Amino acid sequence: MSSSGTEKARELPAQIDTSVAHSARVWNYWLGGKDNFPADRAAGDAYKEKYPLIEPFAKESRDFLRRTVTYLARDAKIRQFLDVGAGLPTANNTHEVAQRIAPESRIVYVDHDPLVLLHVHALLTSTPEGATAYVEADMRDTEAVITGARETLDLEQPVALVISDVLGHIVDWDDALSLVRRLVDRLPSGSYLALSHSTASDEAHRAVQDEYNSSGAIPYIFREPETTIAFFDGLEMVEPGMVSWPNWRPDANTGTLTDRAGWGAVARKP
Repeated sequence: MSSSGTEKARELPAQIDTSVAHSARVWNYWLGGKDNFPADRAAGDAYKEKYPLIEPFAKESRDFLRRTVTYLARDAKIRQFLDVGAGLPTANNTHEVAQRIAPESRIVYVDHDPLVLLHVHALLTSTPEGATAYVEADMRDTEAVITGARETLDLEQPVALVISDVLGHIVDWDDALSLVRRLVDRLPSGSYLALSHSTASDEAHRAVQDEYNSSGAIPYIFREPETTIAFFDGLEMVEPGMVSWPNWRPDANTGTLTDRAGWGAVARKP
Protein backbone atom coordinates (compact mmCIF):
# COMPACT_ATOMS: atom_id res chain seq x y z
CA MET A 1 0.00 0.00 0.00
CA SER A 2 1.04 3.60 -0.46
CA SER A 3 2.83 5.25 2.43
CA SER A 4 0.53 8.25 2.13
CA GLY A 5 -2.54 8.18 4.36
CA THR A 6 -4.41 10.37 1.88
CA GLU A 7 -3.59 8.07 -1.03
CA LYS A 8 -4.49 5.02 1.02
CA ALA A 9 -7.82 6.54 1.98
CA ARG A 10 -8.77 6.87 -1.70
CA GLU A 11 -8.31 3.11 -2.08
CA LEU A 12 -10.66 2.22 0.79
CA PRO A 13 -14.31 1.20 0.56
CA ALA A 14 -16.78 3.77 1.82
CA GLN A 15 -17.74 1.73 4.87
CA ILE A 16 -14.23 2.08 6.32
CA ASP A 17 -13.99 5.33 8.26
CA THR A 18 -10.36 6.37 8.56
CA SER A 19 -11.27 9.39 10.71
CA VAL A 20 -12.08 7.16 13.71
CA ALA A 21 -9.47 5.03 15.43
CA HIS A 22 -9.80 1.32 14.70
CA SER A 23 -8.44 -1.22 17.20
CA ALA A 24 -6.78 -3.40 14.55
CA ARG A 25 -5.03 -0.40 13.00
CA VAL A 26 -3.95 0.96 16.40
CA TRP A 27 -2.52 -2.47 17.21
CA ASN A 28 -0.78 -2.46 13.83
CA TYR A 29 0.72 0.93 14.68
CA TRP A 30 2.05 -0.31 18.03
CA LEU A 31 3.64 -3.26 16.24
CA GLY A 32 5.44 -0.91 13.86
CA GLY A 33 3.19 -1.65 10.88
CA LYS A 34 2.19 0.72 8.10
CA ASP A 35 -1.52 -0.07 7.77
CA ASN A 36 -2.81 2.75 9.94
CA PHE A 37 -4.03 6.33 9.64
CA PRO A 38 -3.65 9.61 11.56
CA ALA A 39 -6.63 8.86 13.82
CA ASP A 40 -5.12 5.48 14.71
CA ARG A 41 -1.70 6.95 15.39
CA ALA A 42 -3.22 9.73 17.50
CA ALA A 43 -5.16 7.19 19.59
CA GLY A 44 -2.12 4.96 19.86
CA ASP A 45 0.11 7.83 20.92
CA ALA A 46 -2.44 9.06 23.48
CA TYR A 47 -2.60 5.58 25.00
CA LYS A 48 1.19 5.22 24.91
CA GLU A 49 1.75 8.59 26.52
CA LYS A 50 -0.27 7.50 29.55
CA TYR A 51 0.94 3.90 29.49
CA PRO A 52 4.28 3.53 27.66
CA LEU A 53 4.39 -0.24 28.15
CA ILE A 54 1.64 -0.80 25.59
CA GLU A 55 4.09 -1.20 22.71
CA PRO A 56 6.10 -3.92 24.49
CA PHE A 57 2.79 -5.62 25.36
CA ALA A 58 1.76 -5.69 21.71
CA LYS A 59 5.09 -7.20 20.70
CA GLU A 60 4.89 -9.76 23.52
CA SER A 61 1.47 -10.84 22.26
CA ARG A 62 2.77 -11.30 18.73
CA ASP A 63 5.81 -13.21 19.94
CA PHE A 64 3.58 -15.51 22.01
CA LEU A 65 1.78 -16.35 18.77
CA ARG A 66 5.09 -17.11 17.05
CA ARG A 67 6.26 -19.44 19.80
CA THR A 68 2.97 -21.29 20.17
CA VAL A 69 2.64 -21.91 16.43
CA THR A 70 6.27 -23.02 16.39
CA TYR A 71 5.53 -25.53 19.16
CA LEU A 72 2.41 -26.80 17.41
CA ALA A 73 4.11 -27.28 14.04
CA ARG A 74 7.50 -28.50 15.24
CA ASP A 75 6.81 -30.45 18.43
CA ALA A 76 3.12 -31.39 18.25
CA LYS A 77 3.39 -32.09 14.48
CA ILE A 78 0.15 -30.25 13.74
CA ARG A 79 -0.32 -29.53 10.05
CA GLN A 80 -3.69 -27.73 10.12
CA PHE A 81 -4.38 -24.34 11.72
CA LEU A 82 -7.62 -22.42 12.19
CA ASP A 83 -6.77 -18.83 13.16
CA VAL A 84 -9.95 -17.14 14.38
CA GLY A 85 -10.10 -13.34 14.60
CA ALA A 86 -6.91 -13.08 12.58
CA GLY A 87 -6.78 -9.28 12.32
CA LEU A 88 -4.38 -7.35 10.13
CA PRO A 89 -1.35 -9.26 8.86
CA THR A 90 2.00 -8.20 10.27
CA ALA A 91 5.25 -10.13 10.76
CA ASN A 92 5.23 -13.83 11.68
CA ASN A 93 1.68 -14.57 10.67
CA THR A 94 0.45 -18.07 11.51
CA HIS A 95 0.95 -19.46 8.01
CA GLU A 96 4.46 -18.03 7.76
CA VAL A 97 5.58 -19.59 11.03
CA ALA A 98 3.92 -22.96 10.40
CA GLN A 99 5.04 -23.31 6.79
CA ARG A 100 8.64 -22.41 7.61
CA ILE A 101 8.65 -25.55 9.75
CA ALA A 102 6.31 -27.74 7.72
CA PRO A 103 5.71 -26.44 4.19
CA GLU A 104 2.70 -28.75 3.78
CA SER A 105 0.79 -26.96 6.56
CA ARG A 106 -2.73 -25.76 5.76
CA ILE A 107 -4.01 -22.57 7.38
CA VAL A 108 -7.44 -20.97 7.44
CA TYR A 109 -7.88 -17.42 8.74
CA VAL A 110 -11.25 -16.15 9.94
CA ASP A 111 -12.32 -12.51 10.29
CA HIS A 112 -15.28 -10.35 9.34
CA ASP A 113 -13.69 -6.92 9.48
CA PRO A 114 -13.85 -5.17 6.06
CA LEU A 115 -10.46 -3.64 6.82
CA VAL A 116 -8.90 -7.09 7.06
CA LEU A 117 -10.48 -8.04 3.75
CA LEU A 118 -8.44 -5.31 2.08
CA HIS A 119 -5.27 -7.02 3.21
CA VAL A 120 -6.30 -10.61 2.63
CA HIS A 121 -3.78 -10.98 -0.20
CA ALA A 122 -1.00 -10.84 2.40
CA LEU A 123 -2.63 -13.68 4.34
CA LEU A 124 -3.27 -15.88 1.33
CA THR A 125 0.34 -16.47 0.34
CA SER A 126 1.36 -20.09 0.75
CA THR A 127 4.04 -22.60 -0.02
CA PRO A 128 3.28 -24.81 -3.04
CA GLU A 129 2.96 -27.83 -0.75
CA GLY A 130 0.51 -26.22 1.66
CA ALA A 131 -2.55 -24.01 1.52
CA THR A 132 -3.75 -20.73 3.00
CA ALA A 133 -7.37 -19.61 2.88
CA TYR A 134 -9.58 -16.92 4.34
CA VAL A 135 -13.13 -17.24 5.66
CA GLU A 136 -15.17 -14.07 5.94
CA ALA A 137 -17.29 -14.74 9.02
CA ASP A 138 -17.98 -13.48 12.51
CA MET A 139 -16.07 -15.80 14.84
CA ARG A 140 -19.25 -16.15 16.92
CA ASP A 141 -20.98 -17.81 13.96
CA THR A 142 -19.63 -21.30 14.59
CA GLU A 143 -21.42 -22.87 11.63
CA ALA A 144 -20.03 -20.34 9.17
CA VAL A 145 -16.52 -20.76 10.59
CA ILE A 146 -16.60 -24.55 10.45
CA THR A 147 -18.28 -24.70 7.05
CA GLY A 148 -15.70 -22.33 5.59
CA ALA A 149 -12.79 -24.15 7.23
CA ARG A 150 -13.89 -27.50 5.77
CA GLU A 151 -13.10 -26.24 2.29
CA THR A 152 -9.39 -26.24 3.15
CA LEU A 153 -8.96 -28.36 6.30
CA ASP A 154 -9.74 -32.02 6.99
CA LEU A 155 -11.70 -31.71 10.21
CA GLU A 156 -11.41 -35.43 10.81
CA GLN A 157 -7.71 -34.83 11.51
CA PRO A 158 -6.20 -32.73 14.34
CA VAL A 159 -6.41 -28.97 13.99
CA ALA A 160 -4.77 -26.19 16.00
CA LEU A 161 -7.38 -23.58 16.90
CA VAL A 162 -5.55 -20.26 17.33
CA ILE A 163 -7.35 -17.41 19.14
CA SER A 164 -4.81 -14.65 19.62
CA ASP A 165 -5.85 -11.92 22.05
CA VAL A 166 -9.20 -11.12 20.42
CA LEU A 167 -11.74 -12.43 22.93
CA GLY A 168 -11.61 -9.19 24.91
CA HIS A 169 -13.65 -7.69 22.08
CA ILE A 170 -16.55 -9.93 23.14
CA VAL A 171 -17.87 -7.98 26.10
CA ASP A 172 -20.09 -10.68 27.58
CA TRP A 173 -18.04 -13.37 29.35
CA ASP A 174 -20.56 -16.15 28.77
CA ASP A 175 -20.59 -15.36 25.06
CA ALA A 176 -16.80 -15.53 24.86
CA LEU A 177 -16.65 -18.80 26.79
CA SER A 178 -19.43 -20.35 24.71
CA LEU A 179 -17.68 -19.36 21.48
CA VAL A 180 -14.48 -21.17 22.41
CA ARG A 181 -16.29 -24.27 23.63
CA ARG A 182 -18.43 -24.52 20.49
CA LEU A 183 -15.37 -24.35 18.26
CA VAL A 184 -13.34 -26.83 20.32
CA ASP A 185 -16.30 -29.23 20.35
CA ARG A 186 -16.27 -29.33 16.55
CA LEU A 187 -12.63 -30.40 16.37
CA PRO A 188 -11.40 -34.01 16.65
CA SER A 189 -9.37 -35.61 19.42
CA GLY A 190 -5.71 -34.63 19.20
CA SER A 191 -6.52 -31.04 18.26
CA TYR A 192 -5.07 -28.11 20.19
CA LEU A 193 -6.24 -24.74 21.47
CA ALA A 194 -3.69 -21.91 21.54
CA LEU A 195 -5.30 -18.90 23.21
CA SER A 196 -4.14 -15.62 24.70
CA HIS A 197 -5.96 -12.80 26.47
CA SER A 198 -4.94 -9.40 27.85
CA THR A 199 -5.33 -8.41 31.48
CA ALA A 200 -4.59 -5.14 33.24
CA SER A 201 -1.13 -4.80 34.73
CA ASP A 202 -2.36 -2.29 37.29
CA GLU A 203 -5.05 0.33 37.86
CA ALA A 204 -3.27 2.87 35.65
CA HIS A 205 -3.39 0.45 32.74
CA ARG A 206 -7.05 -0.29 33.40
CA ALA A 207 -7.87 3.43 33.51
CA VAL A 208 -6.19 4.07 30.15
CA GLN A 209 -8.06 1.16 28.58
CA ASP A 210 -11.36 2.38 29.99
CA GLU A 211 -10.70 5.79 28.44
CA TYR A 212 -9.85 4.16 25.11
CA ASN A 213 -13.03 2.06 25.26
CA SER A 214 -15.13 5.18 25.72
CA SER A 215 -13.53 6.97 22.76
CA GLY A 216 -15.72 5.32 20.13
CA ALA A 217 -13.13 2.70 19.22
CA ILE A 218 -14.04 -0.99 19.39
CA PRO A 219 -13.77 -1.79 23.13
CA TYR A 220 -11.53 -4.44 24.65
CA ILE A 221 -12.39 -5.97 28.03
CA PHE A 222 -9.55 -7.06 30.29
CA ARG A 223 -10.04 -10.39 32.09
CA GLU A 224 -7.90 -11.95 34.78
CA PRO A 225 -6.05 -15.27 34.25
CA GLU A 226 -8.11 -16.82 37.05
CA THR A 227 -11.13 -16.26 34.80
CA THR A 228 -9.73 -16.98 31.36
CA ILE A 229 -8.23 -20.32 32.35
CA ALA A 230 -11.81 -21.60 32.04
CA PHE A 231 -11.36 -21.51 28.26
CA PHE A 232 -9.21 -24.62 28.69
CA ASP A 233 -11.62 -26.68 30.79
CA GLY A 234 -11.59 -30.31 29.69
CA LEU A 235 -8.32 -29.94 27.79
CA GLU A 236 -4.82 -31.18 28.62
CA MET A 237 -2.49 -28.27 29.32
CA VAL A 238 0.89 -28.20 27.62
CA GLU A 239 3.73 -27.18 29.94
CA PRO A 240 4.21 -24.59 31.41
CA GLY A 241 0.43 -24.17 31.56
CA MET A 242 -1.18 -20.75 31.59
CA VAL A 243 1.47 -18.09 32.14
CA SER A 244 2.29 -14.55 31.05
CA TRP A 245 3.19 -14.27 27.38
CA PRO A 246 6.97 -13.96 27.72
CA ASN A 247 7.10 -16.93 30.12
CA TRP A 248 5.51 -19.41 27.71
CA ARG A 249 8.49 -21.42 26.42
CA PRO A 250 10.80 -18.41 25.92
CA ASP A 251 13.53 -18.70 23.31
CA ALA A 252 16.49 -16.67 22.16
CA ASN A 253 14.21 -14.08 20.55
CA THR A 254 12.02 -13.57 23.62
CA GLY A 255 12.45 -10.29 25.45
CA THR A 256 12.34 -9.62 29.18
CA LEU A 257 10.34 -12.19 31.17
CA THR A 258 7.51 -10.38 32.93
CA ASP A 259 4.05 -11.01 34.37
CA ARG A 260 2.59 -7.85 32.92
CA ALA A 261 -0.44 -7.62 30.71
CA GLY A 262 -1.10 -10.81 28.80
CA TRP A 263 -1.49 -14.50 29.59
CA GLY A 264 -2.01 -17.54 27.45
CA ALA A 265 -1.66 -21.29 27.11
CA VAL A 266 -1.73 -24.21 24.72
CA ALA A 267 -3.80 -27.29 25.47
CA ARG A 268 -4.64 -30.57 23.73
CA LYS A 269 -8.10 -32.01 23.23
CA PRO A 270 -8.07 -35.60 24.56
